[in-house]
Amino acid sequence: MSLAYVLNPLDRRANDRPNAKWISQQRVRADAKLIRIAGDAALLDDGRLVTANDAAVEPTVFLGLDAQGTPWFACPTNVAEGMRDLRSLAMEEALPPEQLGMLAQARSLLQWHERRTYCSNCAAKLEMTDAGYRRHCPGCGMDHFPRTDPVAIMVVRHEGSILLGRQSSWKHGMYSALAGFVEPGETIEDAARREVFEESGVKVGAVRYVTSQPWPFLSNLMIGLIGDAVSAGITLDEKELEDARWFSASEARMMMDRTHPDGLYAANPYAIAHELVRVALEQ
Repeated sequence: MSLAYVLNPLDRRANDRPNAKWISQQRVRADAKLIRIAGDAALLDDGRLVTANDAAVEPTVFLGLDAQGTPWFACPTNVAEGMRDLRSLAMEEALPPEQLGMLAQARSLLQWHERRTYCSNCAAKLEMTDAGYRRHCPGCGMDHFPRTDPVAIMVVRHEGSILLGRQSSWKHGMYSALAGFVEPGETIEDAARREVFEESGVKVGAVRYVTSQPWPFLSNLMIGLIGDAVSAGITLDEKELEDARWFSASEARMMMDRTHPDGLYAANPYAIAHELVRVALEQ
């Protein structure tokens, strides 16, 4: 299983999005595709993503053109029957990876619109423009753009072991990499060091980038890192974590394979934390 939401084949045509005439032409094409989203779920029919176009549906956001030049759009829906949440679709590999990537894009964009109805500067009602990638305020002229929040997530190594933690809200036995939001004026590396120290008391020295993953819950970008600890003592922040501990390489491999004798296991394979554990163990 590969990371979910990372394979998005669409050409987003950012230079064409402000052209309302061009977008309208794409919208009414007979071959245009329209994805329906409600919250964290997408509309499926008989196990397949519903993509039938309906040019009358508004509002819609433009996702891009696929390799065949077919335009893809997304819209919110109130349909209840046939909806499947994006996490389950990723876990079960129920859809092609490329479609999961499109769904992540669609879900993040539509949720931003749901939460950005009024101008934060003057409180006037905003207008959707640029095919869904900008909301313009007719009151003060301010433009609002979709936000993506960067999250630094890191597996820390020390003398052949790796540091993993768990939150009380997670399923029993699951451990994952420590993570936190990057704050203003902070590098990705320093954000990871800070979060690990705040949550576990472990100090981290060298840090290197591994990979990233769009995470559409709520429109985050997970930035995956591996770090080397310069201290091993754990002082738990019980407000953030229920537990954090060092796992030997052999124990971590059993957690990856879900053969740990105590029923402990690593994050799900579609999540970036799983990939970080795998890379850390290989090295």
